[in-house]
Amino acid sequence: MKKHTLMFDSLLTALAPAIWGSTYLITTELLPPGRPLLAAVLRALPAGLILLAIGRKLPAGAWWWRALVLGVLNIGAFFYCLFVAAYHLPGGVAALVMSIQPMIVLLLGLGLLGERIRPAQVLACVVGALGIALLVLKPAARLDGIGIVAGLAGATCMAAGIVLTKRWGRPEGVSVLNFTGWQLVVGGAVLVPVAAFTEGMPPALTGANWLGFAYLGIVGALFAYMVWFRGIQRLPALTVSFLSFASPLMAALLGYVFLGQSFSLTQMLGAAAVIAAVVIVQPRRPAAPAARVAGLARAPAK
Repeated sequence: MKKHTLMFDSLLTALAPAIWGSTYLITTELLPPGRPLLAAVLRALPAGLILLAIGRKLPAGAWWWRALVLGVLNIGAFFYCLFVAAYHLPGGVAALVMSIQPMIVLLLGLGLLGERIRPAQVLACVVGALGIALLVLKPAARLDGIGIVAGLAGATCMAAGIVLTKRWGRPEGVSVLNFTGWQLVVGGAVLVPVAAFTEGMPPALTGANWLGFAYLGIVGALFAYMVWFRGIQRLPALTVSFLSFASPLMAALLGYVFLGQSFSLTQMLGAAAVIAAVVIVQPRRPAAPAARVAGLARAPAK
């Protein structure tokens, strides 16, 4: 893989978690309070239906159950666990618990993708988790058993979704647009009865509410997940997993810029550690064989 192509794919993929990092700001400033599952449904289902209407292609054969599994892991179950964790834990603790995701990807990749674990990857996991802790963890953070279990379950869902997406690939002749649409529809649909049972009928929505839902659906789901699934196919699973650290980093930056939250030296060190962890796991181009290099060096000029 060419270096400039690798860099472009990494930066483009990192756009998705960076966009997801704006969810907290949009939720607190534009969405109705106390309706996280409604937000998840309206974020996923309309965007998925739009993509299906554009692509006009349904799964076939084994891809019916594979799309169901991926949609639940990447969207439905992940969103549910994420919101449960957010309700039971401070944002910093939830982000720290979720930072175990690359470690789970590392272990699943060993079993399902046949990828060996390198010391640099383990180091990156430790550095990344430390960076998240410095970036978002507050001294008075409280712990809650339900929140921690939900956070770990959410991290496991996303890690499994990344690895299985990498293992199964994408059906021949199916675009990223269609592939993303399948999963968003499944993920949003499985959340509909859960949202109806736990939150009841939605309230009357204001113009600001509709603006927030439109942003989460079009930018935060339709665009971001297309970019995300494209990146999973083009980059190593662990690299993609570490790019998700852009989410808490962006959330901290947006909180500083728009909500007047502090951004201390400790948080700056945490941000630097997160970036360092991402750099450590970036794939490298294989070195040219020595014999080939020597042969090129001896080749006469033409």
